[in-house]
Amino acid sequence: MDIVGPIFEFAKMIFAPICEYYNNHRGADERRIILKNKWRDLERRKLDTASRMEAQLLPGKTPKEEVQGWIQDVEMINDEIEAIEREAGEGNYFSRARIGKLALEKIREVEELYQRGAFTDSLVIDPPPSNGEIMSTPTLIGESTAERVKEEIWAWVLDNDVRKIGLYGMGGIGKSTVMEHINNRLLKEKNKFDSVIWVTVSKSLNVIQLQHDIAGKLDLDLAKVKDVRERAAKLKAKLEGKNRHVLILDDMWEAFALEKVGIPEPNSANGCKLLLTTRDLAVCRGMSCKDIKMELLSKEEAHKLFLDKIDYDVFNIPYLKPIAEEVLEKCAQLPLAIVTIAASFKPLRQDFEWRDALEKLKTSVMRSNNREKHVLETLKFSYECLEDEEPKQCLLHCALYPEDFKIDKQELIEHLIDEGIIERMKNRQAEFDRGYSILSKLENACLLEGGNDNFVKMHDLVRDMVLQVASPEFMVGHLGLEDFSDEGKWREDLVKASLMYKDISTIPSSVSPRCPNLSTLLLQGNESLKNVPDSLFEHLHRLKVLDLSDTAIESLPNSVFSLKNLTTLRLRWCENLKQVPSLAKLTALRKLDLEGTGITEVPDGLEMLVNLKFLNLNASELKVMPLGILPKMSHLQYLIVYWNSMATVVNEEEMASLKELEAFAGIFDDADKFSMYIRSLENRRLACYQIRAGKWGEGARISPYRLVGKGVDIIGCNLRRGDESFVLPKDVQSLDIAVCRDLKSLCDVPSLNHTSELQRIHLSHCGGIEHVLSFSSSCTLSLLQTLENLVLIWLDNLRVLFWKEKAASAWIPSDTFFCLKVIYLCQCSKIKKLFPLGLLLHLHYLEDIRVERCEQLEEIIGEASDEFEEEKEEEEGMDTTKITLPNLRVLKLRYLPGLKTICSSSKVIVCDSIEGIQIYHCPKVKRLPLSLPRLSNGQLSPPPSLQYIEFYSSGGIRWDLLEWDCPDTKNVLQPFFGFP
Repeated sequence: MDIVGPIFEFAKMIFAPICEYYNNHRGADERRIILKNKWRDLERRKLDTASRMEAQLLPGKTPKEEVQGWIQDVEMINDEIEAIEREAGEGNYFSRARIGKLALEKIREVEELYQRGAFTDSLVIDPPPSNGEIMSTPTLIGESTAERVKEEIWAWVLDNDVRKIGLYGMGGIGKSTVMEHINNRLLKEKNKFDSVIWVTVSKSLNVIQLQHDIAGKLDLDLAKVKDVRERAAKLKAKLEGKNRHVLILDDMWEAFALEKVGIPEPNSANGCKLLLTTRDLAVCRGMSCKDIKMELLSKEEAHKLFLDKIDYDVFNIPYLKPIAEEVLEKCAQLPLAIVTIAASFKPLRQDFEWRDALEKLKTSVMRSNNREKHVLETLKFSYECLEDEEPKQCLLHCALYPEDFKIDKQELIEHLIDEGIIERMKNRQAEFDRGYSILSKLENACLLEGGNDNFVKMHDLVRDMVLQVASPEFMVGHLGLEDFSDEGKWREDLVKASLMYKDISTIPSSVSPRCPNLSTLLLQGNESLKNVPDSLFEHLHRLKVLDLSDTAIESLPNSVFSLKNLTTLRLRWCENLKQVPSLAKLTALRKLDLEGTGITEVPDGLEMLVNLKFLNLNASELKVMPLGILPKMSHLQYLIVYWNSMATVVNEEEMASLKELEAFAGIFDDADKFSMYIRSLENRRLACYQIRAGKWGEGARISPYRLVGKGVDIIGCNLRRGDESFVLPKDVQSLDIAVCRDLKSLCDVPSLNHTSELQRIHLSHCGGIEHVLSFSSSCTLSLLQTLENLVLIWLDNLRVLFWKEKAASAWIPSDTFFCLKVIYLCQCSKIKKLFPLGLLLHLHYLEDIRVERCEQLEEIIGEASDEFEEEKEEEEGMDTTKITLPNLRVLKLRYLPGLKTICSSSKVIVCDSIEGIQIYHCPKVKRLPLSLPRLSNGQLSPPPSLQYIEFYSSGGIRWDLLEWDCPDTKNVLQPFFGFP
């Protein structure tokens, strides 16, 4: 009988567990190290994913459940790994085998989680397709004329037999404004058409650009489709899928065949319509449109508009009346001319000032022999009335941008500094203040269109006038690919040439313009441009500013490095640019911007740029910053870096050697490096800085155009209360904290109590936060006395904004929220009450309240609760029936399924400064508790600044179903009611 086999099997049964125990015991430390490294990779992927998701989480979008679940799984396994580390730290010899076994299991789980987290698609779910874009419409100028035209267009829009409508008239007469009102009316009356598409057409018709613009409104990507006919086919298919749509083409200059672009012919079968505006009746007829003419203002309307803009009744002043009448006559009843001329005459008060300005105006318009030239000369007068040279030069620079371009204000100011239009001042903040003052002057003079805090636009007539003034020294945008070799385009007296955003893909190798005075060449935004020939710069010896940003260039021609007068070289987001040759010869260079390039090494010769004042090395592939370079750039004022696991980092002595440094920005991959650089900078009062600690994902760049204030971002760092090794600058103004899961409240942030200028706090994806701050002796609240903006996003455990610990002596100091203007909450699922009533005593300066997607929120302004006795104490002695928010302008409540009331039925809100209210998908809210002001006759009146009330929910909350404290309130507010 064979007994070896059973004995062997028995031995295996005995020794297998022993071997496993031995292996687990022996390999415990090694496995913990492996687990820690793999966990670190997983944590980085989680931080990248969270950052990407936040960047993609635009209004209306929601995160994918798959992504949220993955992040929760990662956080759960983090807790399990920390438990293993705690057990290992206790040092129990007999638990080593268990630790080794658990570590091996967690390694496999971490590897599986890491693979699951390789999300290649979007991390969010897009909202339902938009049916169009509401335009920010100014009041119609010339009410009777404009209203008549608007109603005539509307009648033809509703006429089934008319499919194409064209509005024509002079430039500056108000065609676009009328059409914007039509656009908005179509979107509000949703039963008429399914969607409205608005596109502005450029002066020189570019089929590819027009296709691109229309496709952009349809979320159709045509970037990789180069053939015009193939693009047209794809675009047509997409438009045909939109069913009944209205396509509005604004500012057309020439007729074209719709099929060439890919626009389906509107007909009764598809139910589509085409609307257009143009200066030329021939365009309407060439497009087979029903044409409508936009007439000039009547004399009465012109008179009224002039008075509205001049801001005092000049016609009632005997010694000014005849002069004013002649000035108005020169405006030729054209709205744009009246607005700009009135802005020029508005500061004048004496008769001699008016007479002198009138003579200048008459001299200008005498040079014109037709109506359009008359208008341009009128606008030129407004340009010449600008007292300082800086606004004039700024306006000239704006004309370098494409027609109808939205110009980012901060980018524009940065470029004005590069061009020397804004002279170097004591610091960057002062230069930007000067820039904003210049833009404000131009907006007040109606030569630039504002209407947005971040952008300005130039009316195409104003642009035409400015280019006339700049001619022949400017060449802007009309140079096509076939014209590059045309020497006539490159005149000898040319000073500035702008070919930005022209879809240029190649430049012929034979091009070698002889422009001895050319100082600025702008080629940015040509995303397909891969190669720039060496010959292009051979004769441009006086070139000072060169911009090749946002192109596909893979290398720079050698001739660039012989431009000894070059002061600015912008290569932002040239991602294919992996290497930059030696810069040693560019000794005049004052600005070098390599943001977002693919460089892996600092360019050779950087240490020779002794005049450099601006250096942007925010390139994520850059691994090494050699020592000894920075001290040689002793005049450096602005420095931005991406120090992510660099082999060598700049030490404190090198930073200290930059005596003229005013602005600094850096991204650090851990808290130690972050704190080291804070300490190296804390003794110098920088004009601005932006410093980030922690690993950032896609899209997390520092823009030099945004670098004006003083900000700190903390991402994914382990902040522990009492850990004073993590230092914040004392003068920090903006604090962003994201993905710091151990953080319980801002009181845990080390050194926060030492800050004295904090204006903005942004907290996001910090799952451990239960309250923002506690009013306690250990958490100083002086920082709140300067706070202006509080933004809270994705704080899963947030239950209250502010908490009072039992040991605290007071609930809220009286001056705590003296500056707070904006509160924004989004995705804070556990908070139930936003403001206790007593807190509102301290929020009199609040201007903007926005709350979105907080599932359990029940009240905006709640009753005092038994849980907070201090709230009841605050309410004693105050009028609890009227809640006064004297400065509130905006109230927006969106996607709040649990919200029952804005405030209780026994209370009303007094907010006479309110401009807009939006209550969107809050199905339980049935009462709008506004207390309205009364006129002298006792009748209720709407707040004087009120512009709109948007009240909507799925299922359609109707106005007549809302509950009102009195019928008069409903009747007064009804004209302001609408849908988003």
